[in-house]
Amino acid sequence: MKVFLIAGEPSGDKLGAALMAGLRHEVPGVTFAGVGGPLMQAQGIDSLFAMDELSLMGIAEILPKYRHLKRRIRQTAQAVIAAQPDVLITIDSPDFCLRVARLVKAASTVRTVHYVAPTVWAWRPGRAAKMARHIDHVLALFPFEPPYMEAAGMDCDFVGHPIATEPPATQGELDALGLSGPVLVVLPGSRRSEVERLSQTFVAAIRASALPHRVVIPTLPHLAERVASLFAAVSPTLIGVDSPDAASAARARFVAMARADVALAASGTVSLELAAARTPMVVAYDMNWMSRQIISRMLRTDTVTLVNLVSETRVVPEFIGDACRPEAIGPALAEVAAHPQRQLDALDLTMTRLGQGGDAPGLRAARAVLARLPRSN
Repeated sequence: MKVFLIAGEPSGDKLGAALMAGLRHEVPGVTFAGVGGPLMQAQGIDSLFAMDELSLMGIAEILPKYRHLKRRIRQTAQAVIAAQPDVLITIDSPDFCLRVARLVKAASTVRTVHYVAPTVWAWRPGRAAKMARHIDHVLALFPFEPPYMEAAGMDCDFVGHPIATEPPATQGELDALGLSGPVLVVLPGSRRSEVERLSQTFVAAIRASALPHRVVIPTLPHLAERVASLFAAVSPTLIGVDSPDAASAARARFVAMARADVALAASGTVSLELAAARTPMVVAYDMNWMSRQIISRMLRTDTVTLVNLVSETRVVPEFIGDACRPEAIGPALAEVAAHPQRQLDALDLTMTRLGQGGDAPGLRAARAVLARLPRSN
């Protein structure tokens, strides 16, 4: 069996690696090709090119690289068509992945699976119908998503979210951090552009909170020097900079979250990681002015924080776009630090609804893919 996978950012790399492990568990002789990061490479992918080339966010950020991305789209589609795999699995990064799938479908009968349903419940509901033209099957991270995909004509399975199976931090791991006193973990994003854009606001918010907490920032070796410089005013302790590989860095990040008493985080999957770590949080995010204006007019929900959505509460304060101001974020951070228990029930409910206690999502995703392949495969 041959599987072609494409991931375009670190979160997709993690999903892809778990799915690959699940597929190998179910079909020991499976072979892989495609585009992925270090975690997927460790599972057996020889990436066509560096995944970092695709790790872009925001309309204004993508435009300058558009021609190069178009070349990569054609190159990747041609590689899929030449390989004729049993299935093409694209993982998140829809601006890239779905364009590849469209070219593949136009020139072959390869079955296409997209891992991570588009957030049509939040904005641009028409994406599901467009996606259905060249995607056969969707793997959903959230239990409320399958009806949206099925209504558009695609197969869809809820497979759970990987963060729900993250092992709790052990006392030994927590002690190894060597941190004493109250801790504020700061998570300004995994992309250099995010860190650059949010750092000034985050530093000012930390100061406005007047918290006595030690500031801890999990980061990656290639970002460490810049993060230290941008956050120098709050004397951060950096975590993960000496990690030997991506998996170790991810674990160090999670342990730092679990050790923290409160968190200030960029929007995204990080809120689920904090929920798994049972760490109360404030979420704040801003983007390029053009992206902000366009996206703010298209939102269909009153929150973008995943914990709020999955738990069907609004207990996590969020400050997005125009609201991402330190004078508002700082007091909210102080309030959450003073009353952390107000979020804990919602954090636990989020993990339960995402599959905590069941089979690993990577294995569930692999079984869902295999169950819907044509019998001849």
